[in-house]
Amino acid sequence: MIHLALALNDAGWHPAAWREPGAGPADFFTLRHWAEEVRRAEAGQLDLVTFEDSLGLQLDEPWGSPRERTDRVRGRLDSVLVANAVAPLTTSIGLVPSAVAVHTEPFHLAKAIATLDHVSRGRAGVRVRATTHGEEARHIGRRPDLEAVQGKPTQEQVVEQFAEASDWVEVLRRLWDSWEDDAEIRDVATGRFVDRDKLHYIDFEGKYFSVKGPLITQRPPQGQPIVAALAHQQLPYEFVAASADLGFITPFQDADLTRILSQVPDSGGERRIFADLLIVLDDTAEAARARLDRLDEAAGEELVSDTAVFTGTVVQLADQLEHWHSLGADGFRLRPAVSAQDGPRITHELTGELRRRGQFRDGYQANTLRGLLGFPLPTNRYAHPSPLAS
Repeated sequence: MIHLALALNDAGWHPAAWREPGAGPADFFTLRHWAEEVRRAEAGQLDLVTFEDSLGLQLDEPWGSPRERTDRVRGRLDSVLVANAVAPLTTSIGLVPSAVAVHTEPFHLAKAIATLDHVSRGRAGVRVRATTHGEEARHIGRRPDLEAVQGKPTQEQVVEQFAEASDWVEVLRRLWDSWEDDAEIRDVATGRFVDRDKLHYIDFEGKYFSVKGPLITQRPPQGQPIVAALAHQQLPYEFVAASADLGFITPFQDADLTRILSQVPDSGGERRIFADLLIVLDDTAEAARARLDRLDEAAGEELVSDTAVFTGTVVQLADQLEHWHSLGADGFRLRPAVSAQDGPRITHELTGELRRRGQFRDGYQANTLRGLLGFPLPTNRYAHPSPLAS
């Protein structure tokens, strides 16, 4: 079966999306907006939604300034908090907010994502971002602004950021294991709430972090919430292979997809790779193209994306997804150009077309995100095996 994720990003992924009918720009900073988006995706039985986030204002170009344009959406709610607020309003879909590894303490994020996993009863994940953008560094103020010195970071500095992100994920995973599954006794009669022998120091000592642990939140229902990452080139591919359960990749054509899949080592079924697509859908291919042209005109420039832009019908999109699935993609993270217009076509029409072809689920068949992705419950690294019966 094809796995599907929906990438949520205020009004959508086209810069002019917020100006479209039904976009509701006054609602971007309300819980109602995000709850409606996630519920719609859940009604379509998608595996998960991701929530975009950063520690700086949205950028039009990777090294541009967020203040150069005033006709773009600027500002965000915190994605982890939004996911926690939406969780009780949904029942089955996975919730994957974004977190910036190099500016966020892993203990804090381990606690926040463990909380999300408890609140959602096992549907949490986190998309890890390793960023070197100076805007974010200046907002936090605890590390050098590399851009102020040389325009943008060197390759060596980028390698350093990903090495730190790898340690960051390792700390998360150890902290999530620091409570064994049955550490809580909750025995009123004896007055014992917790078995102290089943709480563990993680004693992580590395170049970037020194974390003793244990976490102060019980082990998440999934044991290990899903760790995801977006990868565009070799270093991030290696990060996905070493640290992530779910990788989002950005092919433009068949050759890109097969090349990228060959660069992310096979994990024996312990990792899923989703291809990203930015989607513009309409009743005909010509109408979809015309709608994109109209959006570009409103934005004052042609849409440029880090991944392929698909324009066409739902049937044509289903054909594309089936083809890339046959080439090895486990699933797809779809970015609607305009959430109010392309979102419903993805979550209802596309899922219906794929279901008709026998390529998509007919109902949720697992109650955790790990289950939806086909991953088993992981073993706690600190738990002692039960003694063999004599």
